[in-house]
Amino acid sequence: MCAVELKKGKREYQNGEGFRIYKHAAHNRMYYIELEDDVVNQFLEDLRDVSDEQLEYIPYMRLVVADKLLQLTSEDFGRMVRDILHDRETGGFTIGLQNQTTDPQDFVKFSTALSHLAGLPNFDAMSGKYYARFAVKHTDSSDSYLRQAYRLFTLHTDGTYVDEPTDWLLMMKMDEQNAMGGRSRLLHLDDWEDLDHFYHHPLAAYPFKYKAPASKNVEEDVYRQTFYEQNNKPCICFIDQFAYPETIDHANYLKDLSSSMENSEATIGLDLPVGDLIMLNNRFWLHGREPFEENTQLHRELLRQRGRFAK
Repeated sequence: MCAVELKKGKREYQNGEGFRIYKHAAHNRMYYIELEDDVVNQFLEDLRDVSDEQLEYIPYMRLVVADKLLQLTSEDFGRMVRDILHDRETGGFTIGLQNQTTDPQDFVKFSTALSHLAGLPNFDAMSGKYYARFAVKHTDSSDSYLRQAYRLFTLHTDGTYVDEPTDWLLMMKMDEQNAMGGRSRLLHLDDWEDLDHFYHHPLAAYPFKYKAPASKNVEEDVYRQTFYEQNNKPCICFIDQFAYPETIDHANYLKDLSSSMENSEATIGLDLPVGDLIMLNNRFWLHGREPFEENTQLHRELLRQRGRFAK
């Protein structure tokens, strides 16, 4: 991968102190941010005594670890993270710890630093924390596709069943053993061939009911429009598993919408190494997961954060 000049309209990204930005090899809308090894090593060393418990019990510590990353790079690093996520032409990047650690606590600290440069994570009712960790294994008895390894996890946005803004999503790969397949599937809304048809459909702005299964620990029903506008551009809120349409016409609209996205040539698979994370603008990126190949020893652990942008 070679360093390139990255331009978005009149905006230009430059390589900064302690980091470089590359065009992502797997997707022409995404970037890969590479921190210098010295930055990663110093970040881990300086925060060696910060525990998961401190991050969970003392909210300001989450901003402290974000500040540490800025101290080792510059304020420009935080600005570029936010600029990429806000930029409609891109809205996504991957970044990692350069194979400098395999400690899950380091992964929690690093993901926390990145999320708090973007904004503030929402409370994740599934875990009872500001982040959730969950495993995908050979067997599963859960009530959603999240942990079911051998099913296609269809394209969706996060936060459909909670009554709070979900501007961005962060997913970090904590561990992986005996895994073939299971790549992340990504679709940028502006690349979807049928966007115009579904966006101008009479049901595009209808408030469908979303209800979470028991494992999500969210009891309230939420009503969401499938499409809405932000900055004069279409945005989407959708997940097939938790939508409760009221009529056959409603059901056919949602089914056809999902099928169109799943079959879009613009839906791209992306591999994420252990210790790397992906951040996406949740308003115009859809994500999912390819099925894994069957293996009784399969194990993948992921960390999730999602929340709202800083004002």
